[in-house]
Amino acid sequence: MDVSVILAGVKSGRMDIKEAEELLKRLPYEDLGYAKIDHHRKVRQGFEEVIYCQGKETEHLVGICRRMAERRIDVLGTRATQEQADAVIQAVPGFVYDPVSRILKAEFTDRELIGKIAVCTGGTADIPVAEEAAGAAEFFGTKVTRLFDVGVAGIHRLLSNLEAFRDVNCVIAAAGMEGALPGVVAGLVDVPVIAVPTSVGYGASFGGLSALLTMINSCANGITVVNIDNGYGAGYVATQINRLAVRGHESV
Repeated sequence: MDVSVILAGVKSGRMDIKEAEELLKRLPYEDLGYAKIDHHRKVRQGFEEVIYCQGKETEHLVGICRRMAERRIDVLGTRATQEQADAVIQAVPGFVYDPVSRILKAEFTDRELIGKIAVCTGGTADIPVAEEAAGAAEFFGTKVTRLFDVGVAGIHRLLSNLEAFRDVNCVIAAAGMEGALPGVVAGLVDVPVIAVPTSVGYGASFGGLSALLTMINSCANGITVVNIDNGYGAGYVATQINRLAVRGHESV
């Protein structure tokens, strides 16, 4: 059932609001056979559906991007390869690709960046994950300040840049090796810190597991931890926190 039909039913009295709400929670999605595109996600959750590109057949990715673009839905694709990006960009106008974050996106609506979060890294090797977080947050409408290469191996670099954390609503801290940065940052700021363990490090780092365990076991307060290399997840949650903070300021 089309949304306009549901709204018309409510207006005419043929359908009560509770029934309409239940229908709207389930509608609509588009079945392409190989994928079911959730066109309704932004209405339901406040965020457009995001495409996880890694492992997808290039032909399927192109088809999904084409259908979303035809509906003028802003598209964010994560973990896209250069080959996938080239195919989409050639087939569908409006897409751009960032090889550092591996974000493939198309933005058809203008949006104002609101609030502010900070994204920091322990080292430069953590930047791809941090840029995935920052890029996702910006796509969803969050203003982002970046502060890279401020890990504990040279903690003076962090302490001399604390201005970057002024007036932010949330901090994302990405680090590999032993993963100590988020705990240090959490001891210096008064806002939530989202810790992102990265798979950067020598053998005993176990592909980011060492950093993950350090972050989970941090004695600093106010830290939440996402999965290894999950910059997108951090950017999403940071945007939710940022939106709540902005709404809170507006209601004061």
